[in-house]
Amino acid sequence: MSWEKEIKAFGYYLKIERSLSENSILAYRQDIQKLANFMEKNFPEVLPERVQLYHLRQFVNLLGEFSISEFSQARIISGIKAFFKFMLYEDKIEENPSDLLEAPKLTRTLPDTLSYAEIEEIFEAIPLGEPEGHRNRAMLEMLYSSGLRVSELINLKLSQYFDDIGFLRILGKGNKERLVPIGKSATKYLSIYLKEIRAHQVIAKGHEDYVFLNRRGKKLSRVMVFLIIKKTVEKAGLHKKVSPHTFRHSFATHLVEGGADLRAVQEMLGHESITTTEIYTHLDRDYLRQVLDDFLPGK
Repeated sequence: MSWEKEIKAFGYYLKIERSLSENSILAYRQDIQKLANFMEKNFPEVLPERVQLYHLRQFVNLLGEFSISEFSQARIISGIKAFFKFMLYEDKIEENPSDLLEAPKLTRTLPDTLSYAEIEEIFEAIPLGEPEGHRNRAMLEMLYSSGLRVSELINLKLSQYFDDIGFLRILGKGNKERLVPIGKSATKYLSIYLKEIRAHQVIAKGHEDYVFLNRRGKKLSRVMVFLIIKKTVEKAGLHKKVSPHTFRHSFATHLVEGGADLRAVQEMLGHESITTTEIYTHLDRDYLRQVLDDFLPGK
């Protein structure tokens, strides 16, 4: 069994058995290719089914020597574990050599967020006198009010929007569906964009169902959304690095600060595990500490 053959089979497994996106599959394959390159250079006689924990630890040590971040190391190790689970699942190995492989302990940093005032400043900086302005306002309103990922935003289709009940049917990571409510302000600006702007566009073939379109009538790219946000933030005069994910983090933070149930936030964000959502409880504790300091001096 060659590394090339097994990595290709692993890709098919991720697509068919686990229904991962093309981007996720590519990332997994690239990480295993790093291991394959290491093994072929240092242990050329060891094929995938003969890899031992000793080899994997040497590979991980090398990652540390190359100053690869702990987050990247953890991701690569996660990919290695998934690969050897696949090998075990396919009866290509009898024992999993990655079972005792440890990932570096991650220092979890709290995500950047925007205050209510900063979000309003960004929204107000969008020129509604231009056709793109109404589209951009609707987009940013939806990123914030529904906590969408940028990939979910650019791939959003008209058939996924139920304006009568105010919900979106989102196809998230791993092709998992979830229903997400859309805020009143976002609904207002989305309605204006759809009726006053998009309805009068010449739409490119194959893009008829996408909600957000560029001037050529095609769906927006991730890069375009990042550029729109960067330009708008600069116009608002904010000296912060803001990305589409910043709106998602702000959405979750403001919900938790407002007392929203963590399970409900998990459902709206589309987190598979509640532990991913729990990072926002730390933000909430900071908020509570600030309230204590502001209103209970000396305590």
